[in-house]
Amino acid sequence: MTTMTKINPSFEHIECQLNQGVGELILDRAEKHNAFDEVMIAEMITAIEAFAADDACQMLMLKANGKNFSAGADLNWMRKQAQMDFEQNLSDANQLAKLMHVLDKFPKPTIALVNGAAFGGALGLICCCDIAIANSRASFCLSEVKLGLIPAVISPYVVRAMGNRQARRYMLTAERFDAQTALSHQVIHEINDDLEAAAKPFIDAFKANSPQGMAWVKTLVAKLEDGVIDQNTLNYTSEQIAKIRVSDEGQEGLNAFFEKRMPNWQLSGNKPQGAK
Repeated sequence: MTTMTKINPSFEHIECQLNQGVGELILDRAEKHNAFDEVMIAEMITAIEAFAADDACQMLMLKANGKNFSAGADLNWMRKQAQMDFEQNLSDANQLAKLMHVLDKFPKPTIALVNGAAFGGALGLICCCDIAIANSRASFCLSEVKLGLIPAVISPYVVRAMGNRQARRYMLTAERFDAQTALSHQVIHEINDDLEAAAKPFIDAFKANSPQGMAWVKTLVAKLEDGVIDQNTLNYTSEQIAKIRVSDEGQEGLNAFFEKRMPNWQLSGNKPQGAK
């Protein structure tokens, strides 16, 4: 039996629900191809922060209603920006930067399901998620330079995902690229026309894994992003494994493994990996 709880029905541009531990944040401006404006950005920040604080939410899934994932910036919002002074534009950009940051630092696993076009800021959201799956008709574009602009706020996440060399190409040319190209450049992890079915193995894996372990993995990987392996790195990684081994959840996981039972966080009927 599926249990689904609607979250904050007063949202204008998004839908949110909690479905058996899976928080779902759904872009819901299909008539505008789910284009961003200041209202949608504020609502997404509120939703992400609420899901992060909710112990019943084990992971976050980002998806969209309608034909396309998101066309990027809303045209009316862009008209407003053209009339703003520097300070107003800075405040506006800081909100978008906050959205990317709270999604990137979300303390639980995140999955993006990409249907159709994902342009501009939408590509940033995808690159902030831990897992990204797109359907075969998905297309991507960093079109900002066509308008005399740059993809500044999303650039840290896009460059991290694609690598500097490929990011230069697609940010400079503003060319569209397809799902297969996105896969080869590590923007997405998989192509599947049944997005919900493709997400299920990841959902099952996340539900079976240690919540603390997954949260600490995200922090660990973020700490190692610069690629520097020095004595500080060695000290940090050694300290992290020592801390988690003696933590309550680390102890529970180890004891469950050796006692051939499920750890107390596991909701599925699967045995711990390696158990007979």
